[in-house]
Amino acid sequence: MNGPAVLPLAGRHVAIVHPAWHSCGTYRVVLGQVAAYRALGARVAPVAICDLPGFTPDRAWRWRSFVEATPELSQGERWFGGAPFHAFAAPRFLRDVLWPFFHGDQAVIRAGVAERAELALGLTDRRFDLVHCNHFFLMSVAKRLARGAPILLDSHDLQARQFALMNEHSFLLPPRVTYEQMLARELDLMRGADLLLHLNAQEYDDFRALLPEKEHALLYPSAPAAPLGPGGGDILLVASNNSANVDSVCWFLREVLAGAQIPQLRIVGNVDAGVKARDPALFAAHRAAFVGRVDDPGAAYATARLALLPTISGHGLSIKTVEAMASGLPLLSTSHAFRGMSADISRFANVAIADNAEDFARALRAAAADDSVPSEAQRAASDTRRFYDAHFSLDAYRANLAALAPRLIGAAMRV
Repeated sequence: MNGPAVLPLAGRHVAIVHPAWHSCGTYRVVLGQVAAYRALGARVAPVAICDLPGFTPDRAWRWRSFVEATPELSQGERWFGGAPFHAFAAPRFLRDVLWPFFHGDQAVIRAGVAERAELALGLTDRRFDLVHCNHFFLMSVAKRLARGAPILLDSHDLQARQFALMNEHSFLLPPRVTYEQMLARELDLMRGADLLLHLNAQEYDDFRALLPEKEHALLYPSAPAAPLGPGGGDILLVASNNSANVDSVCWFLREVLAGAQIPQLRIVGNVDAGVKARDPALFAAHRAAFVGRVDDPGAAYATARLALLPTISGHGLSIKTVEAMASGLPLLSTSHAFRGMSADISRFANVAIADNAEDFARALRAAAADDSVPSEAQRAASDTRRFYDAHFSLDAYRANLAALAPRLIGAAMRV
């Protein structure tokens, strides 16, 4: 008879520090972290940090909408933190944080607000064996909780690149902050971690060159498995409201569709707000296609026959690409959607690549005319679903995390 399974983190306490975001790739990554650590036997304490004023842990009513949008995190203990209103009015904050932000310093505003976050006494009194921090700008919170315990920092991607992209569409006071200035702040805070995790191959290589003195690991994230059926007539595009996604959806509507209408097209996610703000006329012309935010974007794949990834902008790994791969659906995509993956997409039989608007439109017309719906068995056996299972499933993430976290805890205990 086999004995009970050995859980390498049984009895360990792990804090997962993350931005108070939902309906985005970061949130999906955090859910995978929580599930993996619990599967390894750890007691997990997710800690959401808000970047808006007044979201202190004692003001439960201010957190109500976030809690309602993140029910998955309510399956166990969860904690909150944020800076009080008076912190935003302090002269030092105005001078050292807010003024640089008016010049576009996205790094300093995020780190500055996190530094001033209040945490519940019951959280700061806890002794953690490991702190898993998401994004460099939350490192100050991670250090407060660690108190000598090792810190794993998930970089997610090279944030200075994302910040520079955001600034392209922002009104800023001159002189504009430079990419190099934001990168320097990012790297400085990252040096405080014991192990740097990177969820895509490009940033893994980049950060090893930028921080050669630190230990790095490539750890693809766990993304929820999209349903494989029953199928339906939808042609699906899933996107959250960030600058890169808005760029891509606008390109798709303006250049690919070019005034044409695809009756079965459904654009799922809160990207609708970003498109409407960027180009109201374009949004109005395609209003019927926008579904808006849904509680479970993965469920949208259940009634689809084709998924679109018209990605022309953005850095780092695309979680929406991973979720689309998990669905096993035929994918029509730009090659940029697969950035950061060590994968030969030319070998994926259910993926068609089109990198310019004319080719994408031609492929879309052909796919829209074909009303066949892949079966659940076909989707389960697809090349993309098999790649997802091997690299991005919870089982794969748990196995890779089990090779890293216990070793880090053990090393800290020997010091």
